[in-house]
Amino acid sequence: MVIFVDMDEVIADTYGAHIEIYNSEFEGQLTAEICSGNEVWRMVPESHQESVRKHATRRGFFRDLKPIADSISVLRRLSEAHEVYIASAAMQFPNSLEEKSDWLDEHLPFIPWQNRILCGHKHILKGDVLIDDRSYNLERFDGRSLQFTSPHNINTKGFERVNSWKEVAKKLL
Repeated sequence: MVIFVDMDEVIADTYGAHIEIYNSEFEGQLTAEICSGNEVWRMVPESHQESVRKHATRRGFFRDLKPIADSISVLRRLSEAHEVYIASAAMQFPNSLEEKSDWLDEHLPFIPWQNRILCGHKHILKGDVLIDDRSYNLERFDGRSLQFTSPHNINTKGFERVNSWKEVAKKLL
């Protein structure tokens, strides 16, 4: 199979990073549970929303993300059995292209640079499976769409859902 895997909120924890930065800077008490069903920036006072929306423009934001639990080990196994590509929107924020590339070098060295698609629109991808947290990426994909659960999308319906990388392994290995 040809499998495309999104990066943010699928293999790299951007949601948790937004919460951690917000709590540190504003002495907040946000948790993923409190924010459940929403984007983090929507769950803070209006006077703090612009700051949260700009986290991703900061140097180091994408480079310092923590891997999602079990993502690295399952992706290693998937890459041994299938053709795996990382497909991530990397042009939206100035630093993200370089930082995402460096992050992938560190955490997923077994996926070669030739299998990294740093792009915008994902509807151009042609393959068997797309694993993504964003419904707008999944709805126009011609193959099997797996929506990876993130706190922001827990109320989204209409896609085959995976709640963890262990579930991904059960479905695709």
